[in-house]
Order: sequence, then C-alpha cells, then structure tokens
Amino acid sequence: MKKKSLYVGIITSTIFILSIVVLLSIQYSEWNATEQSPDPKTMETHATREINTLSKNTKTRATIGAIGDILLHHTVYNDAKTNGTYDFSAMFSPIKSMLETPNFLIANQESMPGGTQLGLSSYPLFNSPHEIVKTLQNVGVDAVTNANNHSLDQGEEGILSSIAYYEKINMPYTGAFKNKQDQQTIRTFNVNGISFALLSYTYGTNGIPVPTGKEHLVNLLDEQKISTDIKEARKQGVDLVVLSLHWGNEYQRFPTDEQVRLAKSLTNSGADIIFGHHPHVLQPMETYKTKDGREAVVIYSLGNFLSGQKDDYKDIGGMVTVEIEKSISSDGVKISYPSVQFNPTFVAEANYQNYRIYPLADAHQKGLIANSEEELVSHMSDGIHKE
Repeated sequence: MKKKSLYVGIITSTIFILSIVVLLSIQYSEWNATEQSPDPKTMETHATREINTLSKNTKTRATIGAIGDILLHHTVYNDAKTNGTYDFSAMFSPIKSMLETPNFLIANQESMPGGTQLGLSSYPLFNSPHEIVKTLQNVGVDAVTNANNHSLDQGEEGILSSIAYYEKINMPYTGAFKNKQDQQTIRTFNVNGISFALLSYTYGTNGIPVPTGKEHLVNLLDEQKISTDIKEARKQGVDLVVLSLHWGNEYQRFPTDEQVRLAKSLTNSGADIIFGHHPHVLQPMETYKTKDGREAVVIYSLGNFLSGQKDDYKDIGGMVTVEIEKSISSDGVKISYPSVQFNPTFVAEANYQNYRIYPLADAHQKGLIANSEEELVSHMSDGIHKE
C-alpha cells in the first residue's frame, strides 16, 4: 500500500514539473516573439504618419513651351510640295530636337489648314494644307491655338475642314470651334501632376463678320467673356489657366499700353500665363505679382515661327519654355516659375526656296543673320522679374 502511494506521488510530481516546464517554455516563446516584432498597431500608426507627412510636403515640376505664328504664305507651301502632297518636315529638322524638350508644346496656327479641297491660298485670305498639322505633331507640338485675324479667311467651311483634320489625327485645338458645345468645352491638360486649361482669343477677324448665330466659330477678345471663361476653368480644379491672345500692333517690337493693361487685368482675373501673337515680331516677356499674390508670366509676342515674311525681324521667332513648380504643403498649393527661358529661331531661305528654321545661334554662326542670340534673348528678357 505504501509502495503504491509512493508511485502515485512520484507520477504526480513528475506531471506537475513537466507542466511547469511547458508553461515556462510557452511564456518564453511569446516574450521572445514580442521582442522581435514591433506592435502591429504601432507599425500602422508610424506608416500612416509617414504617408501623411509626405502628402503634406510634395513638389512636382513641368515645362510648358510655346512657339509663334505658323503662317504659310504660298512660297512656303509651294516649297513643301512633293509628289502631289505637302511635306514640311525638312523645314523643321534643324530645330526638331529643341521642340521636343518641353513636356508640353503649344503652337499658334495662324493660317487655317482647310486643305487642298478648298484651294490653297496666301495673303490676304489664307488657306493651308492639312499636312502642316501632321508635321507639327511629328516635331513635338501637343496642341494648337487658332483664334486669330485669319480664322475666318475661308469662312465656316475653312474652320470645319481644319477641325475635321485636327480630330482625325487627334490634335487638340482651341480658339475656333465647330459648334457651341465645342466652344463651351474647356480644354484641360495634365503634365506631371500639374493641370492647366488652355484658352485662345483674337482681337478681330480682319473685318470679316462672324456670322449671326454662329459666334462659336471664333473666340473674340472680349475682356468680360475671358474673365468668365477663366472662372469656368477654375471650377474644373486646374492649377493654371493659360491664355493665347492675338493682340497688339503688327511689326512693333514692344507692347502697346493696351496690351499691358489687358495683361494685368486678365492675370488679376485669374490667368497665370499669357502667350501673345499677331505682331509678327518678338515682343518682351514679363513676370510680376498679381493682386492676390500669385506669380504671372506674360510673353507679349512670340513673332513668326514659320512664314514667308522676311527682314525687319519678321523672320525671327523662337520658343519660350516656362518651368512650373507645384508645391503642396500644410499651407495649401503654391505655383511658382523657377525659370522662364527663350530660345530664338530664324527662318532661312534661298530665293524663296529651301525654307529651314534654325536655332538663331546656328544661323548667326552660318552667317545667315547678323543679329546674335544674346541680342534677341536680351530683348525678350527685358521685363523678367518686374513687379
């Protein structure tokens, strides 16, 4: 009996000791796991905090470029004629690499590309080949503006034919439209996370009346209408509003008082960048603060980029590149312009043939033009950082 009790005691003690060992082993394993891995809740909080911090302090940059008038006189499109079609690519070949540098490039299409079916024509009532649009697209142009004094040269038919070709090759356009809905559709773009609206207007149409009831055909430069359109664009949540304005006096190298007044009025109304056209010669750039504290950039005229005009600065154009920085912080969104650069160009020809657009520095070095790059850049940069 005593021996049996002894056995039972030994077995009970052994089980008790083993239980303690197992419990201690489990507790040690849990403690060790806790030391090796942080608290999941703490990890999640840390990750969330890091993401929130990043979202409050971010910067992104993009460049928007613009070139001046594409105005095809008969000497230009005749020079491009090849086997029953028109090929302008050789004219742009010397500056193709330059045009590809901005993230987004805008061209001012002054002579409407209504195509050969309407009959090509030169001054005073222009009509250009469709093919010029395809060339612009191939060399890096992302959108064209077409509100200008030649928009109605071929009437409604010219505008509709041009737009049909734009749509065929997916070239965005603004300024002249096919119907009211088209006019009311604000063109917006997003480049590197920076969004902008592009609007285009002209001072007039060379005395050709806009048909009654078809005011959508071309945007006229009406200050109140532009301010209203800017507000509509802002409602779409864009970071910037970019204007293309056909204004000023032909062949004057400096802006008129009215251009300056309009520029300040429209930027104070919400425009951020203005690309000017029509004078056919370069007019300076200006940056200044608006009444609400924004920075604004105005280029009064980009001159002729490709045309049959020559001498007296009419064969000098260029590309302006505006660098845009969008900063997001706890204080909100701020837009600034770290740099505004201008690259002058020159249209060379020989007896109205072999048209080529050169960087002006190259043309000067070749002896094609006496004016230097430094002279033209200085002319354009006159008003930079002016308050």
